[in-house]
Amino acid sequence: MTGVITLKPIGVIHTPYKKPAGIPIQGKFDQGVRGKIRLIPKYTAGLKDIAGFSHLILIYYFNRSKEEQLVGTPFLENNKHGIFAIRSPHRPNHLGFSIVKLEKVQGSNIIFSEVDILDGTPLLDIKPYVQYFDSRNHVKSGWIKKHFKDNKIPVKTRLR
Repeated sequence: MTGVITLKPIGVIHTPYKKPAGIPIQGKFDQGVRGKIRLIPKYTAGLKDIAGFSHLILIYYFNRSKEEQLVGTPFLENNKHGIFAIRSPHRPNHLGFSIVKLEKVQGSNIIFSEVDILDGTPLLDIKPYVQYFDSRNHVKSGWIKKHFKDNKIPVKTRLR
């Protein structure tokens, strides 16, 4: 397969996290932190009806990752896993996604919580989280399952 794919940011994600150390590995582990999306004004009309959703899926570019790894070490343990079995930023296309809680929409800005994204990250797309589409039954969580014994949150929930 050949060809060029061109993506353009639709906005910028602003958060209190200026460096990776201390960011929760998933935003749901620190629900009190808020972030803000500054959408490029020409995309504001795309926010019509978004306020009716409680959560959003943000798709963004890991712009600070300068390397590509096909095998890496996740934050929950020291064992190596394939890049497609972990959520490392050092992916072939450096794409990330987060599910965040929508707090409010103000013009071309979105205030959200459950943040796990670095400040200044380019936003590529927003999709509504839809319980009827995005939640699944009988889910297997591979190597991660052992870190959630009795559904308890693991001790390691922040980047080191």
